[in-house]
Amino acid sequence: MPEPVKLVVVSTPDIASLNQGKALLAKGGWMSGPAVEGDETWSQSDVRIWWFHDRLLNQDNLDSRWQECTGEQVAEVIFPSRHVAASGQPSLTVHPIGVMYHGVDEEVPFGGKPGRAPPPNTRLGPWFRELLAIDVQNIRDTFEISLEVTHHGPWLNAPSLFIEIGSTPNEWPDETAAELLADVIWRGLGLDGDTGIGGWDEETNRGEKVVVGLGGGHYAMRLCSVAANAGIWIGHMLANYGLVMDKPEDEDWEATSGELPDGLWRQAIDEAVDSTRRAFPGGEIWAYLDRKSFKGWQRQSIMRYMQELAIPIGRTRDLICAE
Repeated sequence: MPEPVKLVVVSTPDIASLNQGKALLAKGGWMSGPAVEGDETWSQSDVRIWWFHDRLLNQDNLDSRWQECTGEQVAEVIFPSRHVAASGQPSLTVHPIGVMYHGVDEEVPFGGKPGRAPPPNTRLGPWFRELLAIDVQNIRDTFEISLEVTHHGPWLNAPSLFIEIGSTPNEWPDETAAELLADVIWRGLGLDGDTGIGGWDEETNRGEKVVVGLGGGHYAMRLCSVAANAGIWIGHMLANYGLVMDKPEDEDWEATSGELPDGLWRQAIDEAVDSTRRAFPGGEIWAYLDRKSFKGWQRQSIMRYMQELAIPIGRTRDLICAE
């Protein structure tokens, strides 16, 4: 059976995605491949580009759809994309996908399978550090570099990440930013002839610590400070809004010993942990808790639940692994 391939899905209606795709193709060496669902494809080494005709968030099962058309199993999926934020802050971001903080019967506004999250791509932490290392002055002066927490669709089984240019129509067409992100994808997937950046090997990396982020805002600023350190592997990340819990009404309730609060927060944590564990076989799952972002009773409840799951909560000094 042929080796699995790495799939880059370019959404042609999305100018930020399209420009990253064009910059990848401009690096050369690509061979035209068979049409998939009527769309153009290209191949080089074990990497494939799918020039996809539509937007992505509601396009589930792109990995299995590729395999059905080509016979090639997909090892991982990279989504070049635009990023939208009400703040309008120019930004370059990477993030995993999933909507594990929705009820399983809820409709989800931005795609995915409610209550579930695909495995996070192991390249998240290393590629975030590649973005931090960009040394182009106008990019450094203009764009904020950030992780984003796990959010939106589509649903896949393959480990996935979005790499994005944001946050308004002023930034999405930026060709310099697109070329820089395309370079991260190019080198990150080993198309430069090197071994790639951020791949995980079950035997080589066995026992290394992998961080699930809990708490903070959408951009996980405290976790960004942790992930900036060499050797940090990043899995799923949940903001406070993804950890909804209902405080018991009993005025005698004690957060340290009473019944754990209701809400979807445990479902979200369970899926984040299980999905991250699938992405990093042989890894040692740890949690990073943004303590200051929670009320005391919330923090105590999460800490108790992580203890039940036998997952340690670490600070930066506890989490650094050698790359």
